[in-house]
Amino acid sequence: MISIDPAAQSERDNYKLLIGSIVPRPIALVTTLSKDGVLNAAPFSYFSIVASQPPMLSVAVQRNQGAMKDTARNAIEAGALVIHITDESIIGQVNETAANLPPFESEVARAGFTPVASETIGVPGVKEAKIRMECLLEQAIPLGGAGSQPACDLLIVRVVRFHLAEDVYVNGYIDPGKLNPVSRMAGNYYAKLGSMFVMERPE
Repeated sequence: MISIDPAAQSERDNYKLLIGSIVPRPIALVTTLSKDGVLNAAPFSYFSIVASQPPMLSVAVQRNQGAMKDTARNAIEAGALVIHITDESIIGQVNETAANLPPFESEVARAGFTPVASETIGVPGVKEAKIRMECLLEQAIPLGGAGSQPACDLLIVRVVRFHLAEDVYVNGYIDPGKLNPVSRMAGNYYAKLGSMFVMERPE
């Protein structure tokens, strides 16, 4: 085994080890609304489940040299956001939202997504996603970095409404074969849903 001290190498080298090791990672397409009414969208693979009662998710939004990104700033100011699950049918459009646009330009428009009003919050989602979740911000925690400049903003959110395409929702469960999720690997690599197997948990 190779032993590496993360403190002895650069942030970039640690980043490469993390994104190459923690795979595959689901991709959250997050929409937020700026105080000027611009609908922002961006993809995040530092994304996971926190709890089911109530349903809570986490999204870690990396900062750019200490500066907060639009997604984190908008979510904190509005207290709400919409999280969409990325699937094969929208991956090209989701990739377009990763473009580095100024705050007054909408990635939703650039990607050709169709905004759709939410039922419980003021932030719209996008119609094309098979799964979207309206969320309220529970906590925004600045983490990492050095000194007074955090490296990221960890957003802990509570799901207040699920929207599911009819064909992916089967008897109370999500059919992964109908969802066709796409996950993030390292570099420019992505992965589709591969083979699945069943293993019973021990009692």
